[in-house]
Amino acid sequence: MVHRHAVTGRRAALTVLGVLVATGIPSAVAAEPAPPAGPQPSAAQTLGADRPPAPVVHAMERDLGLTAAQASLRLVNEAEAGTRAGRLRNALGSRFAGAWLRGTTSQELFVATTQAADVPAIKAQGAKAAVVKRTLRDLGAAKRKLDAAATRVSTRDTPLWYVDVPLNRVTVQARSKAAAAAFVKAAGLDGKSVGVTVTASRPRLLTDLTGGDAYYINGAARCSVGFSVTKGTQQGFASAGHCGRTGDSTTGYNNAPQGTFQASTFPGRDMSWVAVNDQWTATANVKGEGGQNVQITGSVQALVGAAVCRSGSTSGWHCGRIEQHDTSVSYAEGRVDGLTQTTVCAEPGDSGGPFVAGTQAQGVTSGGSGDCASGGTTFYQPINPLLSQYGLTLKTAAAAAAAPQENAAPTWTAGRVYEAGATVTHAGVRYQCLQTHQAQAAWAPTGTPALWQRV
Repeated sequence: MVHRHAVTGRRAALTVLGVLVATGIPSAVAAEPAPPAGPQPSAAQTLGADRPPAPVVHAMERDLGLTAAQASLRLVNEAEAGTRAGRLRNALGSRFAGAWLRGTTSQELFVATTQAADVPAIKAQGAKAAVVKRTLRDLGAAKRKLDAAATRVSTRDTPLWYVDVPLNRVTVQARSKAAAAAFVKAAGLDGKSVGVTVTASRPRLLTDLTGGDAYYINGAARCSVGFSVTKGTQQGFASAGHCGRTGDSTTGYNNAPQGTFQASTFPGRDMSWVAVNDQWTATANVKGEGGQNVQITGSVQALVGAAVCRSGSTSGWHCGRIEQHDTSVSYAEGRVDGLTQTTVCAEPGDSGGPFVAGTQAQGVTSGGSGDCASGGTTFYQPINPLLSQYGLTLKTAAAAAAAPQENAAPTWTAGRVYEAGATVTHAGVRYQCLQTHQAQAAWAPTGTPALWQRV
C-alpha cells in the first residue's frame, strides 16, 4: 500500500541528507576566440571526475564491487565518453541511434547508427559501432505513442515503459504478456518491434510512514532534500513533486520552520521546489557516506551505463548504474514521464533526495521497487528539466552562474539549460552542445570542449 502523506510519531534532532544547512568532427567556419592560457581542460577535468570525492569512491567500491582505482578510472572514462558520444551524436545527425557504456570501468563506449557507412567515423572516436534498424528519433516516436495510449487505457498492469537504447527498441514492463499486448495494440504499434518483460512488481513512491530525518511537509509527511537552488536572490531546494503541493509549508531536520513549496508538478512529472526563509543557507553540498559532503559542480547528464549515487534520509548513500533515460512509470497515484531508471536501491522516505554522477547533479528521487536489503530499482526526475521548468539556478561549488533568462536567445547564456545538440553563438562563433547541462559562468564554450563543439 502506498501512502503519499504519513503522520510521524516522533520528532527528534536529525541529520539532513541533502544540500541545505541551518544558518569536434565538423570544421569551424569562423576564427575561434583566443582560449584561456595553457592547455584546454579534458572532459574529466571540466566535470571534476579526475578528483572524485571520497564518499563517491567508497560507495562505488561497496555497491559496484570495484577497487578504489577502478572506481576512479570509471568516473574518468564516463566523463570522457560523454564528450565523445556528444561529438558523434552531432556528426551522425538523424542517423544517431543512441550511446551507452559497458565494462567494469566503463571502458567501452557504444554508439549506434542506422548506416554501416558511419562505422569508420565511430571507430575513429574510440567507440564501438552498432548498426541498428531504428534511429533514436524513431524510438522516441514509438514511446510517445505509448504515452498517448496511456491517457486512454488503464496502465495498472503495464506500469513501466521506456526506450531501451542498447536493444534498439521500446520495452514495456507488464504483469502479463496479455496486458502488454493489449497496451501495445492500443498504441498502434507492431508487437514485434516492442520488447516485453513480465514481472509482478510495481513501482511505488518513496514517502515514509514513520518519523525520520530530512524535511517535513505540513508537520506530518517527510521527504529528502534534493539540491540547493536559487531564483534571483531567493534561496531554496529542489525535491520531488509528490512530496508536497504548492503552498505547503516545510520544517527542517531540526523541526525549525524552513520554507514553502513554490511550485509542484505531479503526476506528469515529479518535480518541485521549496523557497526557504533567512535562517537557512543554500550550499553545494550533498550528504555522502559517513556524513561526508559531496560538493556539486554542475548538472551534465550522464550516459546509460554510467555509475550514479543517491543520498536519502532513510537508507543513506548508495550507488548503482543508469539503465535508461526517458522512462514512463505508472504509479498507483498517477503516471510520470521522462524519468531515469537505475539499479540503485531506495526506501520510503528517500523521495526527493539527490542523485549524482561523480560531482554532477542528475536528478531527485521519485520512486521504485525493492529495498536496500534485497536490492531494487529506483527512478529519478532529471534535474535539468526541473531547473528549466521553474527558472532555477543550481547551487554549485564552481563560480556562480547568472540567473536563467526567460526568453530564448541564440547567444550562449550562463544559467540556461542546454540540451545536447542545441546551437548557440559565443564571441561570434557558433557552437553545438555535446552534453545536456545547465550552463555556468565558468563553462563558456570557448574553454569547455567537453561540453561544446565549434560548428
